[in-house]
Amino acid sequence: QVQLVESGGGLVQPGGSLRLSCTASGSIFSINDMGWYRQAPGKERELVARITGGGSTIYGDSVKGRFTISRDNAKNMVYLQMNSLKPEDTSVYYCKMRIMGRSRYVMDYWGKGTLVTVSS
Repeated sequence: QVQLVESGGGLVQPGGSLRLSCTASGSIFSINDMGWYRQAPGKERELVARITGGGSTIYGDSVKGRFTISRDNAKNMVYLQMNSLKPEDTSVYYCKMRIMGRSRYVMDYWGKGTLVTVSS
């Protein structure tokens, strides 16, 4: 089995910064895409940022220039550095990874989410 655990959420003032982390553990052979998504109350889940196994990145339009995604393949971790935070960034942030298990079966895994609240 594979588990993803996010950390780093919390309360921050507008204009502040937070760094989210997500760690994968379990029966892992390799990890391809890693990404962060978010879902605010009453809204659909949306892509925040994604990074491929080769390091290519994609960002949602609303976070371009403010957020940076990175990964540490040796630690099976993905990070999201969030700067210049705005109240509209308030959401539950979810980590997602496309993982090949030791059985060579590939599937997408999600973390349980971490809450980010941007408020004065």
